[in-house]
Amino acid sequence: MYQVIASDLDGTLLNADHMVDAYTAETLRLLQAQGVHFVIATGRHYLDVRGIRDVLGVRAYLITSNGARVHDWDNRLVYAENLEPEVARQLLQPEFSEGTHLNVYLDEQWLAGSQAQWLADLHQDSGFSYELADLPNHSGEGIAKVLYIGEHEHLLTVEEKLIERFGDELYVTFSMPDCLEVMAPTVSKGHALTAVLAELGISAADCIAFGDGPNDIQLLQTAGHPFVMGNANPRLTDALPHVPQIGTNTEAGVAHQLRKLFHMAEPKN
Repeated sequence: MYQVIASDLDGTLLNADHMVDAYTAETLRLLQAQGVHFVIATGRHYLDVRGIRDVLGVRAYLITSNGARVHDWDNRLVYAENLEPEVARQLLQPEFSEGTHLNVYLDEQWLAGSQAQWLADLHQDSGFSYELADLPNHSGEGIAKVLYIGEHEHLLTVEEKLIERFGDELYVTFSMPDCLEVMAPTVSKGHALTAVLAELGISAADCIAFGDGPNDIQLLQTAGHPFVMGNANPRLTDALPHVPQIGTNTEAGVAHQLRKLFHMAEPKN
């Protein structure tokens, strides 16, 4: 019996404009009315995702910053893990950030090293936005995630540098081809989902999960019923070759798959 639905946002639950479509929102609301629990699992900031949850109109646990933060449906902090300050300070230096748009997530803030209106536009559903900051001189305290945005080929070189320098002292992953994200080594969406399921008292065998990026690997490995989006990053499909693929995010693939699994009627035109 499916009791929990865990889903990524960008490239998964959200459409091509990084927004919630009405069909998906209606599907989730109908399932919640049947007693199904919902978990949003994303690299986005908690305050951003809280606004998206409001647009969806559902009560949901929020796994944010790729698992560095977990909040329940009443916004109570369940779990938090920060980067070590000294490591965070190193990550904010030009040695790693040069050629990228550098960002960090703290509990109540999203800090950016430079202006980027297009980045703010991706968060139009929630209204959450960044503040400019002198990141190379940041103390490194309280940082949940460091995010490098740039050309994929360049980010591959940054990823290589990070792994060479820090090895397993960091969790380094791509959320999208142009977004390389860095968290504490114990952080992952899968670890966070395990914490949420323990809170709910529900087995992973009763959990459905959806994802499209490398940062969803652990999430899908944790859930008993994982699904990969049709638009998934090759790193994800290569890592989980036996996980079923569904429709794309631009086709509301998650909502259509949920209606099949729960034998729900399609809305009348």
